[in-house]
Amino acid sequence: MKQHILSLAALLCLADAFQVRPAPIIRSSLHRLHSAEAKTDINELNSEAAINDAENLVQTNGENKKAATKRKMELTWCNADACHETIREKVVGDHNHMELTAPATGQVAYSFVDDTSSTSANGEGALYSPAVLILVKPDDEDLVPMAVEVIEQLLEYGVQIMVDSIFREKLRNFENIDLDSEMIRHFDPKPVPGFGSGKQLLSPSEDDVTNNSNGEDQQHSADLSDADLIVTLGGDGTIMYASHVFSGPVPPILPVAGGSMGFLTPFAREEMLEAILIALGLKEVTPDENDGDDDKDSHDNKNGLTISQRANNNMHIEASSFSGYSDREPLAFGNNNKICISMRMRFDCRIFGSDGSLRARYTVLNEVVIDRGSSPYLASLECFCDDVHLTTVQADGIIFATPTGSTAYSMAAGGSVVHPAVPAIMVTPICPHVLSFRSMVFPDHVVLRCYVPSDARSTACVHFDGKHRTELSRGDSVQIEMSPHPVPTINRVDHSADWLSSLKSNFNFNTRVRQKKISTTSVSD
Repeated sequence: MKQHILSLAALLCLADAFQVRPAPIIRSSLHRLHSAEAKTDINELNSEAAINDAENLVQTNGENKKAATKRKMELTWCNADACHETIREKVVGDHNHMELTAPATGQVAYSFVDDTSSTSANGEGALYSPAVLILVKPDDEDLVPMAVEVIEQLLEYGVQIMVDSIFREKLRNFENIDLDSEMIRHFDPKPVPGFGSGKQLLSPSEDDVTNNSNGEDQQHSADLSDADLIVTLGGDGTIMYASHVFSGPVPPILPVAGGSMGFLTPFAREEMLEAILIALGLKEVTPDENDGDDDKDSHDNKNGLTISQRANNNMHIEASSFSGYSDREPLAFGNNNKICISMRMRFDCRIFGSDGSLRARYTVLNEVVIDRGSSPYLASLECFCDDVHLTTVQADGIIFATPTGSTAYSMAAGGSVVHPAVPAIMVTPICPHVLSFRSMVFPDHVVLRCYVPSDARSTACVHFDGKHRTELSRGDSVQIEMSPHPVPTINRVDHSADWLSSLKSNFNFNTRVRQKKISTTSVSD
């Protein structure tokens, strides 16, 4: 009996030491023991032995608690293959506090760190001649004379010119262009092994690799890796064509407006030559050059941000801003030899047959669309994210868009407009037959997959940037993931200013009559 009483007393002491309210059953049990043992001295309940035992136990636990330290925590990035060291997440301090070292994205800029001269075999310095691939919108003859004028001036600077077969034939009409010159090289897109469909997917045939040009053209032919810069003179479709040609690594693209809308083309035709020279590092721009009156249309509003879109009918778009914005001048093109670029994310897309075989593979700049095609039935798809079931699609179709493609078909279908620097994958349904299916945004590291189930009423169709229409039979699937090779497009100002300028000038983004301020005229009582 005494042992039970001592144990209960020790529990009460522990509760008092840790400032914890003891359970009522402990006090009631101790009271019953007091009544049963009337002959037991009440002082024995609070005997020194019991109290000392409890205090010793508390003291021992306290010392162990002080001596123990937290285990150090580490963070890693993991995917289906392996885990890697984190880039911007870290653990600091003894208490494993998690912090971010930097934003996930930022303004990317390039500059040339090496000299333009290299040493030849005999020890003499040989001047490196950069190569520019010029892609001109094929169905606009008004752009050809302008491109010819720029080519003539680039040749004077010692710049090699790369042209495709279609544009090369048009150049034969200009006597001042010597097509036999070593400085004008013939470029024809060749199939990239591992991309395309059918036999081309495995390895390009000899007929595909060998161009149809004559011997002189073969002598001065150029490869994909020879271009230091791509100049697109046309609209957004010309940029998408360049993305299709370069399924792997893509050189910087200078987009010059020559189409109808030109959402991705911030440069005007009259500034094409100067922009090419600056982009190649052949012309230096100092900040003082941008302080004169000539650049007044770029940023001259000291009370806010003024964005110039000279490529679109000299339209000026002024946006009032908070006072802190005036402290930050917009980046000028080519300042301090820094060229701002937008790293436009692309998709690496694959079509698999019902037996698991690879049927086709394409790179996509804008979007992948899976729809019902010509079928009168709704498209039926089972979609997964990293092999976890995402949803069952019963709709006219579904759109997988890049940030660049978020202002195309996805926006028309109700999807969000996303900044081109955001690493994300947009999933937007097309007329879903349910109220709860809304547009979603996924991180760029996930792998998305959709397949046509065996009980689907009909087949489906898939399109890649509006091309390569392929029918999906029951059991076929489409896999979509981030491509390791983005499309770097050169900014006229920076990636945010160019993007917002295009939104406002092309889509009249959030344009309405501004409300007048409330009159300060006093109203009589």
